[in-house]
Amino acid sequence: MAELPIPDLPPARCSGRFTISTLLGMEEGGRGPYTPTEGSSCDSAQPTQLSSSTLCSRTFGYNTVDVVPAYEHYANSKGVGDPRKGRPSLADLHSILKPDPGRLRMPVSELQQSNGLPEAGLEAGLEEAEGEPGRDSVPEPVRFGWVKGVMIRCMLNIWGVILYLRLPWITAQAGIALTWLIILMSVTVTTITGLSISAISTNGKVKSGGTYFLISRSLGPELGGSIGLIFAFANAVAVAMHTVGFAETVRDLLQEHNSLIVDPTNDIRIIGVVTVTVLLGISLAGMEWEAKAQILFFLVILVSFINYLVGTVIPATAEKQAKGFFSYRADIFAQNFVPNWRGPEGSFFGLFSIFFPSATGILAGANISGDLKDPAVAIPKGTLMAIFWTTVSYLVLSATIGACVVRDASGSLNDSVAVGSPGCEGLACSFGWNFTACTQQHSCRYGLSNYYQSMSMVSGFGPLITAGIFGATLSSALACLVSAPKVFQCLCKDQLYPLIGFFGKGYGRNSEPIRGYVLTYVIAVGFILIGWRPSFRYYSKWAALFGAAVSVVIMFLLTWWAALIAFGIVIFLLGYVLYKKPDVNWGSSMQASSYNMALNYSVGLSEVDEHIKNYRPQCLVLTGPPNFRPALVDFVGTFTKNLSLMLCGNVLIGPRKQKMPESRLMADGHTKWLTKRKIKAFYTDVVAEDLRSGVQMLIQAAGLGKMRPNILVLGYKRDWRTASPQSLEDYVGILHDAFDFKYGVCLMRMKEGLNVSRVLQAHVNPTFEAAEHPKNGTGSKAAPGTVDPTTLASEQQASTIFQSQQGKKTIDIYWLFDDGGLTLLIPYLLGRKKRWGKCKIRVFVGGQINRMDEERKAIVSLLSKFRLGFHEVHVLPDINQKPRPEHIKRFDELIAPFRLNDGFKDEATVNEMRQGCPWKISDEEVDKNRAKSLRQVRLNEILLDYSRDAALIAITPPIGRKGRCPSSLYMAWLETLSQDLRPPIILTRGNQENVLTFYCQ
Repeated sequence: MAELPIPDLPPARCSGRFTISTLLGMEEGGRGPYTPTEGSSCDSAQPTQLSSSTLCSRTFGYNTVDVVPAYEHYANSKGVGDPRKGRPSLADLHSILKPDPGRLRMPVSELQQSNGLPEAGLEAGLEEAEGEPGRDSVPEPVRFGWVKGVMIRCMLNIWGVILYLRLPWITAQAGIALTWLIILMSVTVTTITGLSISAISTNGKVKSGGTYFLISRSLGPELGGSIGLIFAFANAVAVAMHTVGFAETVRDLLQEHNSLIVDPTNDIRIIGVVTVTVLLGISLAGMEWEAKAQILFFLVILVSFINYLVGTVIPATAEKQAKGFFSYRADIFAQNFVPNWRGPEGSFFGLFSIFFPSATGILAGANISGDLKDPAVAIPKGTLMAIFWTTVSYLVLSATIGACVVRDASGSLNDSVAVGSPGCEGLACSFGWNFTACTQQHSCRYGLSNYYQSMSMVSGFGPLITAGIFGATLSSALACLVSAPKVFQCLCKDQLYPLIGFFGKGYGRNSEPIRGYVLTYVIAVGFILIGWRPSFRYYSKWAALFGAAVSVVIMFLLTWWAALIAFGIVIFLLGYVLYKKPDVNWGSSMQASSYNMALNYSVGLSEVDEHIKNYRPQCLVLTGPPNFRPALVDFVGTFTKNLSLMLCGNVLIGPRKQKMPESRLMADGHTKWLTKRKIKAFYTDVVAEDLRSGVQMLIQAAGLGKMRPNILVLGYKRDWRTASPQSLEDYVGILHDAFDFKYGVCLMRMKEGLNVSRVLQAHVNPTFEAAEHPKNGTGSKAAPGTVDPTTLASEQQASTIFQSQQGKKTIDIYWLFDDGGLTLLIPYLLGRKKRWGKCKIRVFVGGQINRMDEERKAIVSLLSKFRLGFHEVHVLPDINQKPRPEHIKRFDELIAPFRLNDGFKDEATVNEMRQGCPWKISDEEVDKNRAKSLRQVRLNEILLDYSRDAALIAITPPIGRKGRCPSSLYMAWLETLSQDLRPPIILTRGNQENVLTFYCQ
């Protein structure tokens, strides 16, 4: 089949910072304007914006307004209904529009946009291109990778003074074994949290705002705003807390050397204010300097660790032995392996509560999400690696110090004795030291159980441990000082709360929140000056139960185990009743409450703006009586269950007075039938003079508020060739009506047909496929009549393919044209269900044989950004081959009865001949659409070759332009495309608006 001529186009040139190569959407580097030739198809009649897709000419062999899937169609997508650059609207494809010459030529910038692999700086490149005349160059913002931006930052925030001062003491109390258990329990909690952070951060494109951004874009502004505001304030207070920890350590050193500045309390304030001022200076210098400071702190801590490990293998001096250090000894390890509880905090959970804060701090990397090169990669990888390495350090430190230092030591050199001296008790006696006296009197000052500075004592050079403490406190303070303003800045920009927008302004290439830094500094200094810091003295164990019901508190105070048993019984009985759903109706308050809740939520939903992230395929299913077409009901019910709205529509044709009693009688029975089949759907019917007007009523009036259908689902009209011509016109007209009302359309065709009605029939809609006998498929119509609702609800359920396990088959998606992603979304939702979960989903796209690898990589990249889990992508290079002659002949025979055979007469004569039979196809229309018709023949051959054994086929059907494509020709396309296929075939066409996005907002 000869291709249409394609104009020569100039090569793409560099504009701004980025040279964007085209993989899918343009022909050899650009999409040029073209004027439709006489051979244009129905698609290209009356061309409008973006009607010039030269790649489609090469891929599909005919000029078409439709375009293939591409990255640029989904870039910067925020709201449902936003116009997309590069993809035609539904009106462009479907309606009759007047030509607009001004819209035929695209600007140069659009010619250079990519349909292929996007880079992280694409948006910035298009918005902030440099090197153009009259535009100043904008410096590159500083961006960090997963090591420098997340892992090191999280490790510094996790490591703290507890590591240096309390972990050796916890090891002495709990023993090495239980200390490891405490560490692993704490890490388990933070790992689960880290996995949640990783999941959220990979659920779309993450921007600045850190934790607030992740929470607000996932759980909504209500939770995100409240948590974000408190989190930002908590980080500001944490700056003061960590700074005070550093100042106390410095004050202690000054006190040891009798060099206090004023007095112990005011020295903390002076040192703290000076320190936080220096940290503010580092922050204001920019993220690059802040990152260098964090690396310096990281190196200091690593050196302190190495210094400690070196110290454990250095032979112990007499001074260190007097303090309980004897280097590695197996018997010391064995004694310290088991617990030795002491004091009021000497319990497992008491020590767990002390250690647990040292496992937190995993949000430090996520909080600077706007400064990361690729947050979706950096946050998961950096956070989880930080948890792993800090866990290793905790485990190593507790094991090594537990194998070197005894629990009790006096520190006195005079306690040295000969090995085996009488009256000496304890493990140290075998090493030549007698600590019996201080052990019995509980007056030992050294040893793991008594001396918090055990790490400093063990290390090769003690001051390096102090430097490590400085590094841990200062790095945590600096991380909080940076995190709080960045989180607060994002919160201010979202304008969730009044009077805080002033702090949202950013400065410099990284949009630094300088005003936020100053505010955080003021808060931190304020808390340093008042000397506030956390204390357990005012903690009450009843605080967590404050506000709970008094009766519940009393139950647990009296007999906690009986209260738990009672709660367990109540929950079990409640769950049983909820599961069984007994068939009783007592008019209880629960029913009234359920109605009120549903009403309030439905009304409240009307005030919520639509967003692509919350898109739901809400389906109006033209089932007629639902029990007539169970496969259609099961198919839609499978992917809408617990997810979205499903509404089964039935059109009762006839006089209103006659049909209204039937409607009231049958509605309850159909609802009960759906309930028995476990289909979560509504049933509704309308009385109309004909099917099309009834469907128009349903399309316009079905639903409630925002819970309105957006997809029309119906069965394929198998008898279109033998049915009355008017029913054919009505059927295709229903498809046009759906597109006019901005609905997506989903047609379902099964080899054995959909209608399984036998004796129980309320009526048969003549426009849809005729009622078939389930075995012989003769297509004979049953006599209309009414059935008692009880009988209808209790009839035997017909099984369908959608109720059975599909095993390891395939779901094949032929995403031929970019319809907004609905062709992908419905099979994806279907594949998430248990019965279809083992099926492998394959995606097929059209392509050129000389660009297969590039096109496949582009589609794989796009699908990976959608996070649909589709990994098998096939480009169809043989899509332009000419169909086999016998198949072409079969198509010609298919449309022959509908030919007008006018001999290419003028349009006025053709219209006169076609008066009263608009479904007839003129010779010019046959010739004009020849390329498109042959494409459907070829696609059917491809489907038979690739998907003969698939469990389900989903394909993007062509759109017939309203008023330009006769209904018989359009049905011939659908018939040819889907004939002879054994698996069910779903012809899905979205309304050209995005239903998929890779952005968080």
